[in-house]
Amino acid sequence: MSPKRPQDKSAEEKLKIVMEAETVADDQLGAFLRRNGIHEAQLREWRGMMLSGLQKPVKPSSKPSGETRRIHELEKELLRKDKALAEAAAIIILKKKVQSIWGGEDEPTDKKNGR
Repeated sequence: MSPKRPQDKSAEEKLKIVMEAETVADDQLGAFLRRNGIHEAQLREWRGMMLSGLQKPVKPSSKPSGETRRIHELEKELLRKDKALAEAAAIIILKKKVQSIWGGEDEPTDKKNGR
């Protein structure tokens, strides 16, 4: 089985490599990286990812921003328009059914008078 490419490694594998790299002496780091099939830049990137995952999450502000408010307004307007469109489609379908049952507007309703 061929070794995994660095981008194919799971998060657990990346964490293990970062942890092991911390214990390797500087003069042996190159050999360690070659054994694991990664570059030093990838190791630094993974280390940064691990450290950023340990930081406190940023608390969202309780007051919605203007952009968030605008998004909510647009979503409400879209929902309103979707309902209106569904209602219009239902009316059109109902009108077609009425015309097919009772006949079209062009047909005379009083056939006895010949109109």
